[in-house]
Amino acid sequence: MTTTRIEQPTPDYVPGHGLLTDKVVVVTAAAGAGIGASVVRRALEEGAKAVVFSDTHERRLREAEEALGAEFGADRVAQLVCDVTDEAQVGALLDLAEEYGGVDVMINNAGLGGTASVLEMTDEQWSKVLDITLTGTFRCVRAAGQRMVAAGKRGVVINNASVIGWRAQEGQAHYAAAKAGVMALTRCSAIDLAPHGIRVNAVSPSLAMHPFLEKVTSPELLEELKQREAFGRAAAPWEVANVMVFLASGYSSYLTGEVISVSSQHA
Repeated sequence: MTTTRIEQPTPDYVPGHGLLTDKVVVVTAAAGAGIGASVVRRALEEGAKAVVFSDTHERRLREAEEALGAEFGADRVAQLVCDVTDEAQVGALLDLAEEYGGVDVMINNAGLGGTASVLEMTDEQWSKVLDITLTGTFRCVRAAGQRMVAAGKRGVVINNASVIGWRAQEGQAHYAAAKAGVMALTRCSAIDLAPHGIRVNAVSPSLAMHPFLEKVTSPELLEELKQREAFGRAAAPWEVANVMVFLASGYSSYLTGEVISVSSQHA
């Protein structure tokens, strides 16, 4: 029997409590209206000393920097164009963080999806999704980890995975493989970095609603995806960002190598 879920209201926005006071936070893919942008804002609200954020869209980056600088102080925000498929650009992003004291928290949000049957998927489609979503995350984990170890910092790395890394979905072989890889990368990196006091965890969202997603997804598909969720609605991006902030904070000091599902769809 199919159950029709009644959409539950989104809870009130939770104010900051200083969980990231004096931390330098770096966030990739953060110039839009999704999870990346939300976690930049949450980090600032939680008292981060500075948030350095990146994207590949130069105009949106400038606009975000201006708006956030006006609200939180221009000395607390900085942006840089960064394509995570380019090791030099990832290095430049971490160099920018050095101007504020060096990265304490690295949040790897960059990823690329797409829809194609495995029967028609090209090598180019497969490779592009894997290079951005999985290998791009690896480049950022490596670069941030190296900086933290060199500085003797007990830092935190947080990766953005997806519930699709656990379950099957039509047309998503490349994206699912990449996100499952992010989960495995998270677990193994956590063991490699534990001797240095560096924690590595991941969040695994499903449907996080934002204007761009509404623009590119049919209302019928969005309703179907909402019905798969326990609350009958999509997550607000800030609800995912809250979990990232928890993982970045001292409240999760004994948590490493974990993938936390921000959804009812673990399997």
